[in-house]
Amino acid sequence: MTVDYQRLTFEYRPCAEQSAAGTVHPVVVAGAGPVGLATAIDLAQQGIPVVLLDDDCTLSTGSRAICFAKRTLEIFDRLGCGDRMVDKGVRWNLGKVFLRDQMVYAFDLLPESGHRRPAFINLQQYYVEGFLLERALELPNLEIRWKNKVIGIERPDQDRPDAAATLTVETPDGTYPVRARYVVAADGARSPIRNLLGLDSKGRTFKDRFLIADIRMEAGFPSERWFWFDPPFHPNQSVLLHRQPDNVWRIDFQLGWDADPVLEKTPERVIPRVQALLGPDATFELEWVSVYTFSCLRMDSFRHGNVLFAGDSAHGVSPFGARGANSGVQDADNLAWKLAHVLRGEAPDALLDTYASEREYAADENIRNSTRSTDFITPKSQVSRVFRDAVLTLAAKHPFARTLVNSGRLSVPSVLAGSPLNTADTDAFAGAMMPGAPCADAPVLADGADDWLLSRLDGGFCLLVYASPESVDGPAAKEIATLRAQAGAPRVVFVSPAAGSVASAADPAVLVDVEGVVAQRYDAVPGTAYLIRPDQHVCARWRAVDADRVMKAMARAQGKNLTPRAATTCVASAQAEPVAA
Repeated sequence: MTVDYQRLTFEYRPCAEQSAAGTVHPVVVAGAGPVGLATAIDLAQQGIPVVLLDDDCTLSTGSRAICFAKRTLEIFDRLGCGDRMVDKGVRWNLGKVFLRDQMVYAFDLLPESGHRRPAFINLQQYYVEGFLLERALELPNLEIRWKNKVIGIERPDQDRPDAAATLTVETPDGTYPVRARYVVAADGARSPIRNLLGLDSKGRTFKDRFLIADIRMEAGFPSERWFWFDPPFHPNQSVLLHRQPDNVWRIDFQLGWDADPVLEKTPERVIPRVQALLGPDATFELEWVSVYTFSCLRMDSFRHGNVLFAGDSAHGVSPFGARGANSGVQDADNLAWKLAHVLRGEAPDALLDTYASEREYAADENIRNSTRSTDFITPKSQVSRVFRDAVLTLAAKHPFARTLVNSGRLSVPSVLAGSPLNTADTDAFAGAMMPGAPCADAPVLADGADDWLLSRLDGGFCLLVYASPESVDGPAAKEIATLRAQAGAPRVVFVSPAAGSVASAADPAVLVDVEGVVAQRYDAVPGTAYLIRPDQHVCARWRAVDADRVMKAMARAQGKNLTPRAATTCVASAQAEPVAA
């Protein structure tokens, strides 16, 4: 049976706290969009009881966020709904850039094999929310309260970080208080909680308007991202075309700042624009239309005592590059494991400061790239326009110019190289898997069957050791035995080189690097070890296992050695610009 997620409504139900004072909840999440749902699911999967409040009783309508990146899909895998997202979504890696009526060049966002997930899928936000919600309803320690609107908040004294915040929640039956040790504000760009606390976001608003038209049609266009600069059917502006599931296509038309947003949403204005793109004989129907403006901005701090901001409530970017929803889900991924560790008493409260510093750094990176995209797409002066058009003309024949083309450089996860949770390299390594980097996937053999590395690195901290267990003897075996005997030690995952696969393939605790991709991507030789965080970022690596060094790195990664200053600093890492897209 096909579910119409855009028309689902959810029943308001009174809760016990409306008639009697309740206990202090470990975590209350405000906002049941993709970020709030992802945070609540992640916490619940780790055994933390969660209450999720939403002021509405429906999912989103229209496409809204549609491009979900490989990194986000890997997070959805850990949340238990990645397969549903990918099975429904439209996979794509390829894109094309046009100047007027000529293709300038094509690009591939995932030019190498050996990854479980595609570079991107296109999937309407209501499907993403629907699949996340269905997963949330499977978890017994996750309570969702619809039509529960936060209208007040009182925070504890800052000198008492263990005290609860009190939310005043409005329902159809009146108001009631909800107390929480921590509050996650994932309540959107207009964040009521941010406003109630008198906080704001700072940044830049762009004076331009764009029309989104979701149309339903049968078309033979490939599943690619097509972007036009100054096309003949929409001169002096830009147009973006994406395919979505269910024969729905999204078209973004740049309109200019002087466009009337009410007039431009009328069918009389939208249909001729779409017809000009598709041709006079094209048959289609409008499904959803919106006109938007945008800003690039963020809060100064994503943490205010025991209230933590995530997603659009904390930061906003232009839609070019698919950085909004993807960065919000990555906020959730970063925050949930840290909250779980603090609430279980495995880490100090200061660990949550690193959520703020790491994701503030990521937000700055996203805002910087998003702003550059917007400035390239919508030049603000004649000189900028001449430069842009010259770059596009050169890019048709000269690869160097393609690195300057910016039609929305697409979302990539941040490398948190300056995180205080990292242990600096003491051994020589090459490659991208430095401390702070998100782990790259690779094909492996597990339990005698084909599998993927990331699917086996779930469930807390783990130490990835590149060796077959039977080859580990002498000092290395002693260090691993010492490590395993210590309380709080990471789970050890062996990855055996392909040459050791005969002995290791039958051992369910061992992965086999059947194609040598793990060795390549992790610069791994026998004995190499990586300490990996619960959110699958590398936090340390060595050429040999040393139990003492591993446990010290573990303590550091759990924030046990943090000073307040260190916890709130994430030094910018030196990264190359993403490939032009």
